[in-house]
Amino acid sequence: MALEHIDSTTLDPANTIVVATGNMHKLTEIEAILSKVLPGTRFVALGQLGSFDDPEETGTMFLENALIKAEAAVAQTGFTAIADDSGLVVDALDGEPGVYSARYAGEHGNDAANNEKLLVKMDGVADADRTARFMSVVALVEPSGAVLSGTGACEGAIGHEGRGDHGFGYDPLFLPADTPGKTMAELTPDEKNAISHRFYALQDLAAQLVERGA
Repeated sequence: MALEHIDSTTLDPANTIVVATGNMHKLTEIEAILSKVLPGTRFVALGQLGSFDDPEETGTMFLENALIKAEAAVAQTGFTAIADDSGLVVDALDGEPGVYSARYAGEHGNDAANNEKLLVKMDGVADADRTARFMSVVALVEPSGAVLSGTGACEGAIGHEGRGDHGFGYDPLFLPADTPGKTMAELTPDEKNAISHRFYALQDLAAQLVERGA
């Protein structure tokens, strides 16, 4: 579905945050959570303001890539921007896929291939050793150069097969510790938002905004 184009001249810079992502699932999650602590703020996807080249994500840490994306969006639009970098960290795989989660199998955003590769690499790993966590770092960058960031994690384990129709990415394989017996993809959006790594990262960021006086 094509994004609705927005004329940037109609936006109030003081009450607009550009979400630097092409993933509409992330936009929805970020807006649903952060709008509760930033009432009156309009969240717009970067793609709604024009066609921009994606910056190269050269970081080896989630924070580095989040900053790369947020800073590029500020430079491209002139608005405050927020970017998330997140991924799955699997203990039995020494932290893989980590920052390479979206392109684990080679093609960026191929969820089916990424999940299949993960299942193959986890073949034979005992249940007790299948611990993992979703990690998220959210970076907020203002045109002035001011930076705030929040970090969050959702602990859980890797299942043996995919289940559920909600969510995206590795959600069908991830069993959150907070929802025993259910994969992330079997949770409703509200249930997921209440425990997700992005939720905790955004709560961390929100607390800093409140402390600063937003």
